[in-house]
Amino acid sequence: MSRLLVTNDDGMDSPTLPPMVRALARLGDVRSVVPDTERSWIGKAITRFEPLRVRSVERAGVKLEAVNGTPADCVSLAVHTVQPSEPDLVVSGINLGLNYGLAFLLSSGTIGAAIEAFLAGVPAVAFSMAIPADAYGLTGAHRAALLGERVDVAAEVTAAIVKDLLAIGFPPGVDLFSVNLPAEVTVGTPRVVTSVTRCRYGRLFVPGPEGDYLHRFSSLVDVAPGGDIATVEEGAVAITPLCLDPSIEIPAEYRTRLERG
Repeated sequence: MSRLLVTNDDGMDSPTLPPMVRALARLGDVRSVVPDTERSWIGKAITRFEPLRVRSVERAGVKLEAVNGTPADCVSLAVHTVQPSEPDLVVSGINLGLNYGLAFLLSSGTIGAAIEAFLAGVPAVAFSMAIPADAYGLTGAHRAALLGERVDVAAEVTAAIVKDLLAIGFPPGVDLFSVNLPAEVTVGTPRVVTSVTRCRYGRLFVPGPEGDYLHRFSSLVDVAPGGDIATVEEGAVAITPLCLDPSIEIPAEYRTRLERG
């Protein structure tokens, strides 16, 4: 039986967490270690100067381990410290909001947890989903009501992809997968293996009421054609294999100039 570790940067109260854990439980032994509150836009941050505490909680009949830390903290703790055995696969998400495009990819706590799994020697897949615009910024029952059955359907799609990955394993050179689901995804929605769309952020902060600055994401800019962004916008599930080696060759004249002592 496969051993699956689930985490989620939206925290222990994410409405996607219980349905996904239940769907994955059909595939093996599922353990969930998640932040005790939302930790979005935090990348692969690791807590260094504060002690971490783990407590058992239950949400919608699903048992979780809640940590006062980041998604990457949760993965490291689970793999190396608090769990009795190493998982066969780490599943991060389902994040409420897309993590397509390079800008989101490099900032996402959902992706950060999957990267931490890679660094711990465990394969990982990160799932993110589009949500209705009027659900952004909401919490609790209001958000859950607007999401409706979307979270249950997304959980089924997630489980189907995880089942395939467990069956065939990862291709050579692939360190992790990032999967982005359209808001109206169904089990019959086409899946497309694609690439990360190169893009950048627009403004991230706006002046606040007391001379401070508040996070207010505006838009992605310099969005290249194709890739995972175009795939989701066309209504398909974007499955993006990732290699975490960022090295690149440069022309000989650049190398000669830079290496000249």
